[in-house]
Order: sequence, then structure tokens, then C-alpha cells
Amino acid sequence: MGISVDSQEGGGGRCGGSCSCSWIGLRSLVRRKQVDSAHTNSRSHQLAKELSVPYLIAIGVGSTIGAGVYILVGTVAREHSGPALTISFLVAGIAAALSAFCYAELSSRCPSAGSAYHYSYICVGEGVAWLIGWALILEYTIGGAAVARGISPNLGFLFGGENNLPTFLSRQYIPGLDIMVDPCAAVLVIIVTGLLSVGIKESTLAQAIVTMANVCALLFVIIAGTYLGFKTGWVGYELPVGYFPFGVDGMLAGSATVFFAYIGFDAVASTAEEVKNPQRDLPLGIGAALSICCALYMLVSIVIVGLVPYHAMDPDTPISTAFAVHGMQWAAYVITIGAVTALCSTLMGSLLPQPRILMAMSRDGLLPAFFAEVNKRTQVPLKSTIATGIGAAVLSFFMDVSQLAGMVSVGTLLAFTMVAISVLILRYVPPDKVPLPSSHRDSFASHSLQFGKSIEDATRKDPEVMVGSSKDSTQPLLDQVDISVEIPLISKRLKLGNYILDFGNVSTLFRVLWFSFLSGGCGRMFHVTYLSTTADVMTEKKRRQIAGWTIMLTCIGAFLLTYSASSSGLPSSLRFTLCGVGGVFLLVGLSVLTCIDQDDARHNFGHTGSFICPFVPLLPIACILINVYLLINLGADTWLRVSVWLVIGVFVYAFYGRTHSSLRDAVYVPAAHADEIYRSSAAYVA
Repeated sequence: MGISVDSQEGGGGRCGGSCSCSWIGLRSLVRRKQVDSAHTNSRSHQLAKELSVPYLIAIGVGSTIGAGVYILVGTVAREHSGPALTISFLVAGIAAALSAFCYAELSSRCPSAGSAYHYSYICVGEGVAWLIGWALILEYTIGGAAVARGISPNLGFLFGGENNLPTFLSRQYIPGLDIMVDPCAAVLVIIVTGLLSVGIKESTLAQAIVTMANVCALLFVIIAGTYLGFKTGWVGYELPVGYFPFGVDGMLAGSATVFFAYIGFDAVASTAEEVKNPQRDLPLGIGAALSICCALYMLVSIVIVGLVPYHAMDPDTPISTAFAVHGMQWAAYVITIGAVTALCSTLMGSLLPQPRILMAMSRDGLLPAFFAEVNKRTQVPLKSTIATGIGAAVLSFFMDVSQLAGMVSVGTLLAFTMVAISVLILRYVPPDKVPLPSSHRDSFASHSLQFGKSIEDATRKDPEVMVGSSKDSTQPLLDQVDISVEIPLISKRLKLGNYILDFGNVSTLFRVLWFSFLSGGCGRMFHVTYLSTTADVMTEKKRRQIAGWTIMLTCIGAFLLTYSASSSGLPSSLRFTLCGVGGVFLLVGLSVLTCIDQDDARHNFGHTGSFICPFVPLLPIACILINVYLLINLGADTWLRVSVWLVIGVFVYAFYGRTHSSLRDAVYVPAAHADEIYRSSAAYVA
């Protein structure tokens, strides 16, 4: 068959063993794993496949609609968009949909636990995947703790004030440590952890019930607010400043702020391994959840900005105040119940994905095997779930994590960016080699490659002739020889008895005849088939090189453009230069990727019959541009804190993950022959 094998000992990769970077272990950063298949996914205990579309919608809506919507409408309307708040939510929803399309394709093609970490590992490499997984651990831990800390004040309102909570649940100040502990938050985290430990179906059902209560509260706001609006004449829209008091720029600034209200639908992708029919249900679940959230956000904003002029809104309790102005003080209790249920569902959505991220990283050897164990009865990663719960409970009890909330956005936006890049890689330069366990090395090396050795020696002397194995690998090679000829000119076919020849010139024909004589003599029947011309091979290789460089330059262009546009402190000449260079890179990259063909291997990558992201490359590039812009504008303090966490992650990977990776001794073979090698290996062992 003539299969080239790339051993990745000491840190796999795609460069040869003589590569100067191999001795310092940098090759481990670019080694990529295979999409989970029947061969790679044969684990003793699997996660329970219990989820269908309704459950996925409950996870997506519950994880996305938090208490932020009860506050954002006032803050954004007062400071940015005014009555155009609805348009801000629409634009932000469209921007979030770009990432949702990318998630829908990758989650249905690669339905395994790990979400963005898993996709980055398959398409980009181990180094980037580790950083994404490490950032997601931070995101979900701090996100869950921050949400839990926000529940007790809202819960206290229902008891007549935060101080009226039972003593064992109310916040207490500890003078010696100068901290405010929150027992209520820790108790809620422990309760949610217990629900997640029971089973995915049971915990999702509980989240669906809580989410329905939240949705009912929002529907009350919409219906009752619409009644008041028609009764009072929608005073919020009768303003002399018009619909865009802060201009279009203010509306777009509001969109950047409310974009984070859509973060959460990626939790649906994290449950991909537990979905009954991932190719159909995951895209439907992601799309339906995002659509429902966008519709609710827009309807609530239409009502609230119409009830009260934007400049008169209360930035802390805009919805309750809007109803109180019109004599409906009692509505504050309904709205508070909605806020509490929203926070509870968001807390479940924050704690649900992290155990699966830990499990996926542990399966790949990057974290200890402790996190990969799946409970036999509940079929959930129980130890990872308990570890996640303990970490979030401790943080929520001791720390006021509101100052760290920005770190949550870093992990999400990094994941969104890498998912969009992974879609481009999948379409234009999908991995053409897959890793096989080193345990198969001896069996398939002796069985599948024993016939290819002498043939490869011959083909090295004449690169225009590449010999493949017999279609029936159980038969000796010389019984029937398939000779695949690469011919540089236009192919022509000649049939001479049992000989079927495709050739482009006479010299190639004579070389084929001479090789066939050496292989089996005139008494052997053989078939000479045309594979591809040398020009085709070179063109495909060059296309992949061009596509790879273009994707990289496009990402650089997006960074330069957004950085220069956001950095007002830079000298104007440097700023405009960087902006121009970034814009040129971005436009050239978009043009080149639009003009060149996508890789044919994309049709067979991962699980077939999956959702296909539309408008590639425009949609992923737009997604990258938006997410990079938001990342750059998160602030220096946020990036400083995240950098400390990422540096810690680099050391953990260098001293543990790199040396324990399951790909450390993997053997890389062409993707087209992986299944055949597995079959040959199994037959050889038998």
C-alpha cells in the first residue's frame, strides 16, 4: 500500500525527526488528535446518551438568560443606546449567531465532550487546545462562583431584605480576615453539584423547570408591560432626541455590552457526547436556544424603554422601577423570582460543562486520570463534578468574585475565536494524518507495511510512479497488482487485452511496462489505473499551503485591525498604518479563501450528515473579527489576571500534560488509510 508512517515519540507533530524543534519538545504543541470514532471511543464507561432537542434547549436557554437581563436594559439604555436598545440586542444576537453556526457544525461533526477544547485539539494542535481548556476551567469556575454570590441578595428581597435571611445563610463579615463570607452561595453550589451528580437527564430536567419559571417571569414583564405601554402611550418613545440619541456608534457600543448576555449556548456543545442524535439535535438545540433568548431580550427591551424614558431608568433595578412608576409595586416580587430562577439556571449551566472539560482533558492524558472516571450507575463524570463543585463552593463562600467577572469573558471569547478558526481549517486544510496508538505499531507495521517497503523504494527512484496494494489485503501482492500512475500531462487511455493503461507520454508508458514486468512478469494480470497527474498533486499541495498561510494572515489582520481601532493611545501615524495593514490582510485573506477551492476531505471529516456552516469563509472571518475586537476591549486589568492563570497553565502543561499526553508515542498515518490499518491490525493480531 505504500503508507508513510510518522512516529511522534518525544512529542508528536508533522515535521520530520530531523526538525530542529523536536529536541526541545515544541513538536508536542502541534500534534493533533483524531475525531472520536468506533476505534478511538471504545472506553469502558460512556456518558449516558439521554438528551434530545427539548433538553438541549433547556440547557441553552437556562445557561444564557441570567439575571443580567434584569440589569443590562437599564445600564445600556442610559449610557449607550437609548430607545435603540432593541436594535443593540438584535445586532448582538446576530454576532452571537455567527459563533453558534460554527459551534453547530463542529459539535455535530465531532460529538464528544470537551466543546471548544476538543475542536481545537483536532484542528489546531495540542498547545492551543490546552490553553483553551485551561481558560475554560477558569471561566466556568469563576462564572459559577460569581452567579452564586449574586443569588443571596435577590433571595433576601423575598424575605423583606438581605438581613432577614436565616442566620446560617446570611452574609457575615469576618474582621480578622477582612472578608465577607456568603454561606447561601456555597450551599446553593453544593445543591446544584448534587443535582449534576444524579444524572444528566435528571439534572437537565431540574434546570428545565427552573428555566421555565424564569421564562414565565419574562413573559409576565412582556405582557403586563405591553398593557401598561398602550395604556400610558409609550412615553419612552416620545422623545425629542429621537430613536438614536447616542447615534449609531452608541447603539453599536451597546451591542458590544449586551453581547455577553448571549454567552451560554456553548454549554449545549459541551454535552455533545450525551445527545441521542447529535448530527440532528445539536444544531437544532443551539439554534433554537439562541433564537428564544434573542426574542425574549428584544421583547423585554421594547417594553421597558417604552414605559420609562431611557434617561430616567434605574440602572440597578430598571424593570422593577418601570412597573413601580405605573403603580405596580407588587410586580417587583414576580421580577425578583424571575431573577432568582435565572441565576439558579445559570449556575447549573456554569457548573455543567466544566466536569466534561476536565474529563476530556484527562482522557487525552493532559490531566490526571482521576478526572476521566465515569460513574457506572449515573454515567456522569462524578469525581470531576464533585471537584468542580468544591472549587466553586469555596470561591463563592470566601471571595467577592465580582472583580474577576471579566475573566469569564476571556475564556468564552477565546473559545469562540478558536471555534471559528477551526471551521476554516476544517474546510480548507483538514488534518490529512491521524494518530494511531503505539500499541498498534508492531502489528500494522509488519502486516500493512511489509508489502509496501520494496515498492516505496522503487517509487523513491521514480516519483511519478506510486504503487498501491491489492484491494484484497489478505492475498499476496503479486496475485494482482494495482499500479497507480501519476502522469504530468493530460491522461490518455489505452486498452491492450488485459492491460488498461492511462498515460500522458511514451516515456511514462515504457516505465509502467518495465515496472509491471519486474513485479510479476507477462503472465500476471495487472491493472494500471490513473490516480492523478503530478500537476494535480502539486496543485493540491500548493493549495493547502496557500490556504494555511492565508488563514494565519487573516487572523493576524483581524488582530491588527481591531487593536489599532481600539488603541486610541497609539500615535495616529502608527495607528492608521496598523489599521491599513490589518485591513489589507483581512480583505486579501477573505478574497483568497473565497477564490480557492475548499478541500474535498471536508466531506468525510468527522461524522457525516452533519450541519454545514453557511457562508464560509465570510461567516467565520466575521466571527473572528468580532470576538478579537471584544477580547482586546476587555481591559488591561482583566488580561493581567488571565495572564497569571495562563502562565500557571503553561507550567502545568510543560511538566505534566506534555509528557503524559496520549499522543506522546502515537504513530501518524494518512487519514484515508486509518480504518484499513485498524482492520489489518485486528486481522494480524487474530
